[in-house]
Amino acid sequence: MISRDQASVTQALLARAHSPTSAERIYTEKIQHRPLFLRPTSPPPQVTARQARRKERERKTKERKKALKPKPLSASQRRKLGLHDVPRDNQKYATYVPLHNLWLGYAREILGSEVYTGGQGAGAKLSAADMHGAELEVVRSGCVGRVGIKGIVIKDARFVFEVITPKNTVKIVPKEGTLFRVEVPPPEDPEDPASKETDEKAPRKNLVFEIHGDQFSVRAADRANKKFKTHFLKNI
Repeated sequence: MISRDQASVTQALLARAHSPTSAERIYTEKIQHRPLFLRPTSPPPQVTARQARRKERERKTKERKKALKPKPLSASQRRKLGLHDVPRDNQKYATYVPLHNLWLGYAREILGSEVYTGGQGAGAKLSAADMHGAELEVVRSGCVGRVGIKGIVIKDARFVFEVITPKNTVKIVPKEGTLFRVEVPPPEDPEDPASKETDEKAPRKNLVFEIHGDQFSVRAADRANKKFKTHFLKNI
């Protein structure tokens, strides 16, 4: 609490700088009943020997668990072990035809009714799709020798497509400077009303879209959240 002498001194100082009403208000609101927080001067309690031993045991237990946990393999170790390489016995086109059929069902599912019409909506959906199992064909490339390569994608890496051709050969095609073509045939479901309408009006046509490899230089997992922007490509 403030003593009377201290209160009179404080009020006298406030009266020099403020009007009587303002000085009284400031003293009442900000000084008279203001709590005074005291900082403790006593030292913190000492940690007992028992608590210190317990903390040391907990620290050693955590270190032991961390040491027993296996570390993930590095990229160089995965390459040496050949975890992502396709064995020669499995380099057969017929082995991956069921995978291609699964991808066609996946593409039709994400496209919905746009598999018959196409458009920007279909392009936006396919740009974020996973291409493992799709059948690609190189239609334009900076290297003329790559034009015409066609096969099923068995690996969609960041900078290359690894495809297997009908001749049972694995080709690694860089995405940079390459234009790919993909076809998605509409479903052959007789109960689908949309397919009936297309059969009556015109013969069934495949949805054909082209992939600019320069814009597809993203991993399949990261491409799902990537937004593609339309801009001029001087290489095309």
